[in-house]
Amino acid sequence: MNMPEVRLSKKKLDPNEVRNDFPICSRLVNGAPLVYFDNAATSQKPQSVIDSIKDFYEEHNANIHRAVHTLSYEATVMYEQAHKKVADFIGARNWREVVFTRNATESINLVAYAWAFHNLSAGDEILITIMEHHSDIVPWQMLRDEKGIVLKFLDVDDEGALRLDELPEMLTERTKLVGVVHASNVLGVVNPVGEIVKEAKKVGAKVLVDAAQSVPHFPVDVVELGCDFLVASGHKMLGPTGIGFLYAREELLREMRPFLYGGDMIETVTTEGATWNELPWKFEAGTPNVAGGIGLGAAIDYLSGLDMNQVAAHETELLDYALGRLSELPWVKLYGPGKGRRVGVISFNVEDVHPHDVAGYLDERGIAVRSGHHCTQPLMTRMGIENAVRASFYIYNTKEEVDKLIEGLRRVMELFSR
Repeated sequence: MNMPEVRLSKKKLDPNEVRNDFPICSRLVNGAPLVYFDNAATSQKPQSVIDSIKDFYEEHNANIHRAVHTLSYEATVMYEQAHKKVADFIGARNWREVVFTRNATESINLVAYAWAFHNLSAGDEILITIMEHHSDIVPWQMLRDEKGIVLKFLDVDDEGALRLDELPEMLTERTKLVGVVHASNVLGVVNPVGEIVKEAKKVGAKVLVDAAQSVPHFPVDVVELGCDFLVASGHKMLGPTGIGFLYAREELLREMRPFLYGGDMIETVTTEGATWNELPWKFEAGTPNVAGGIGLGAAIDYLSGLDMNQVAAHETELLDYALGRLSELPWVKLYGPGKGRRVGVISFNVEDVHPHDVAGYLDERGIAVRSGHHCTQPLMTRMGIENAVRASFYIYNTKEEVDKLIEGLRRVMELFSR
């Protein structure tokens, strides 16, 4: 099978070298070199990921688990290998603990419908944080309305750090699930998941970790964290869109009912009923996104070749530089804790300028940032704002690009203060 070769390097990450692997980095936007600072929304794709998808469709395209011919065998092996790569990447004990989904959102819904819906009853409690993405709020609101469960929120302080001092009193014998974002897509703060898991286990609660903003940016080990469920999206970690994954402890997956019903998730079907396929196929009904899974595997190969510790180190260096440069602008309001571990996400507002106007002007200079509520309206309300500008960094971003952002913000202030 022809698979793109991935370079392996343990040396300090050089973003200028990395940029050579990303075709879009040579793109001009509005006549200016692209500065892509919207990585918390989705990352760009290296040539090796693009080539892996192209190779699949050109050389191996067939349905999996359904035939004995060569192409089907090759496609099946490649798809299963992708599961194993994900499992190794996050430290799972068994690759059958990894279920491929469309994204982190679908993964959370899988937990809600296949586990929580059948294991929780009226009066049971789910505790999540006020900084959760809507994807880790709305499914539990559905469960509250359908089953009568109690949904509770752990607050943040005025800077945006979790009020961990309130955690013990919010956990009760009725708490069945704790949902926590590993790294905030707005504040960048990395939450102490291990500590939260230990507290949750004292009352027998399961823990679901939203790792969409952590798995792409620093080493994550699910066994070390001790979580029961963990979700992530492939498109935020150099992979294609339409592919994500759920990690769940094998014993939980075996007890859970299927999420979707149909082809490939069954072992036998009669007119009287059906039995379910082995893990993880029990939860992957129908023809899956085979090319997407293979592309995700290629993305993991690429990240592993860089070394996730070096990815994290580069991002921290860039974050510190950007925070220092932004502090030079007194009319920029930064959000998030001033201390503690963070990923490369900075949310801010420019005095008396709407975030959309800031983002629109920066785009005219080829600088892509996000503006809006970032799917975290409860957090925004808690912070006393409606919208913010967000700049988020990744492996191909440079300090020179940060300088362009600062210059762009200076121009914004000059333009709108006239």
